Amino acid sequence: MMRTRPLKVALLGCGVVGSEVARIMTTHADDLTARIGAPVELAGVAVRRPDRVREGIDPALVTTDATALVKRGDIDVVVEVIGGIEPARTLITTAFEHGASVVSANKALLAQDGAALHAAADEHGKDLYYEAAVAGAIPLIRPLRESLAGDKINRVMGIVNGTTNFILDKMDSTGAGYQEALDEATALGYAEADPTADVEGFDAAAKAAILAGIAFHTRVRLDDVYREGMTEVTAADFASAKEMGCTIKLLAICERAADGASVTARVHPAMIPLSHPLASVRGAYNAVFVESDAAGQLMFYGPGAGGSPTASAVLGDLVAVCRNRLSDATGPGESAYAALPVSPMGDVVTRYHISLDVADKPGVLAQVATVFAEHGVSIDTVRQQGKDGEASLVVVTHRASDAALTGTVEALRKLDTVRGVASIMRVEGE
Repeated sequence: MMRTRPLKVALLGCGVVGSEVARIMTTHADDLTARIGAPVELAGVAVRRPDRVREGIDPALVTTDATALVKRGDIDVVVEVIGGIEPARTLITTAFEHGASVVSANKALLAQDGAALHAAADEHGKDLYYEAAVAGAIPLIRPLRESLAGDKINRVMGIVNGTTNFILDKMDSTGAGYQEALDEATALGYAEADPTADVEGFDAAAKAAILAGIAFHTRVRLDDVYREGMTEVTAADFASAKEMGCTIKLLAICERAADGASVTARVHPAMIPLSHPLASVRGAYNAVFVESDAAGQLMFYGPGAGGSPTASAVLGDLVAVCRNRLSDATGPGESAYAALPVSPMGDVVTRYHISLDVADKPGVLAQVATVFAEHGVSIDTVRQQGKDGEASLVVVTHRASDAALTGTVEALRKLDTVRGVASIMRVEGE
C-alpha cells in the first residue's frame, strides 16, 4: 500500500553533486515514489551563498542555517554533500540526534571519523549510508558490505581517483611529461586548480581506508594508510614499464596478510602488467578489483566522479534509506568485529623495479648484487646499459618486504660506484 505522506529530505550542499541530486529528485519523482513506496519531498537546501540562482530549486527552500535545518525534527533523511570535516561532522551527528538518517558522500570525514559516526547512528537507531564516498557511480560499498558479507575478502586493489588516472593514461599514451598531462587535465576540468589532494594520493588514501574497513571488518583510519603521490613519475618510468609489458597506475591496495592475522592499506604508483584488467582502465574512469575466497576475482568499473555519476550513488542510498524508514528498520552498520591490526608499510611484500645510475666499469654489477643478497632481496632480472663511463642498471626483484628493500637502497647509495637511484617503482598485480 502506497503511503501518501512524503518522506522529507534535507540537502546539505548544492554544488555540482547537490544540484544534480535535487534535479533527479524532481525529474524522477514518480519513479522514486514507486520504488520507495512513498513520495519524497525536498524540504530544505542548506548553502553558503543563498543569492546564487539554482535552476529547478524553489528559493523558499534555500537556507544558510544548516544547523536549524537538520534540527527541525520532521526531516527523515539528511543528504550531506558539502565535504570536509567540519561543519559536516557536527551536522551529521545533530541529524541523528533529531531523528534523521544520513546519506553522505564525504570520504574524508568517513575515513577519519567513520567509527564515531557509525556509533552515533547506532545510538539513535538511524542509517548511515555512503556509497558515493568511493568511486562515484560504481556500486562498490553495498556489494562489499552486503553481497559479499558471507565471503572472505583477501584483497581490494583499484584505481579510485579519476584525475590521476587521466594524467597517467595521458603520459602512457602520448609520452607527455607529468606537468604537460596535468595541464591538460586542468584545462578539461578533470583536475582542480589545486590538485594536491588528487596527485599526492590524499583522496585515494581516504577511499582506501573506507574500503579496507568494510572488506576486513576492521577499523582502518586515514592515518593507517601509507600514501605516496605520483608527481615523481616520469616518461622514463613509463618507458621502463613498457619494456616489462606493464603500464603505471596510482593504486589503492588493501590486503589481508597471508596468515590472516593483520591487514595493510596503501596508496602509491605501481607498474601493473598489461594483462591485468586494471591496466586497460583509461581516462578518468575508476575500477576496483576484488579477490575473495568463494567469489574469486571480481571487477567493478565505471565513472568515478562528476555530478551525475556521484548523484546516482547518492540517490541509490536515498532509496534504500527511505525504504528502511518506511519499514521502521535500519540497514547494515559498521562491522568491525575482526579488529585486525593494521601492519606498517615495512611489512608489505611485493616486487620492485629499481633504476640505478652507476659507473660503467667492471665489478659494478657484482657489488650491486652483493648488496641485494646481504639484505635478503632476491633479484629476478637485471638490465645494464653503458656509455662514456656512465651506465644505467635496472633491477627487478622477486617479492620482498618494503623494509628489506629500503635497507637495500640505503646500502646501495653508499657504494662509490652508484651515482644515484633514478627511480623505485613497485610492481603489482602478478
